[in-house]
Amino acid sequence: MRNDHMTLRATMVFDLLVPEAPAVPVEVELRYDTRDPYAVTAAFRSGPSGWVEWCFARDLLADGLIAEAGNGDVRIRPVPGSMELVELVVSSPAGLAMFEAPAQELADFLDRTYDSVLPGNESHWVSVDDALITLMPRDLA
Repeated sequence: MRNDHMTLRATMVFDLLVPEAPAVPVEVELRYDTRDPYAVTAAFRSGPSGWVEWCFARDLLADGLIAEAGNGDVRIRPVPGSMELVELVVSSPAGLAMFEAPAQELADFLDRTYDSVLPGNESHWVSVDDALITLMPRDLA
């Protein structure tokens, strides 16, 4: 396991697509932490002091930049007819939100994650002991 952990951050603006209304710009912070090298977190500004976070596979982001990807709570795909935009849909039991995001900015962020942890090398950054401690009930740890 590697010990030189880091967190990468990128702030960008996604357009929340609202039926029969203009798109609403939403500030989004993407985070990649080498302590969880398989995942990316997207934090969506939900008001003056609130954020809603979604965590999903880094591979899902990579796949969604080139073709439709995801079949769960997060789906990503290029916007049909546009090389510049990616559609990101997040869903929960409360509903779903559809965003358009700048493909190049997402690709740049993804490239920075690859500079930190090459695809296929994620396991070198994960501590099985730490993961088990996190999963075990406190009285057994």
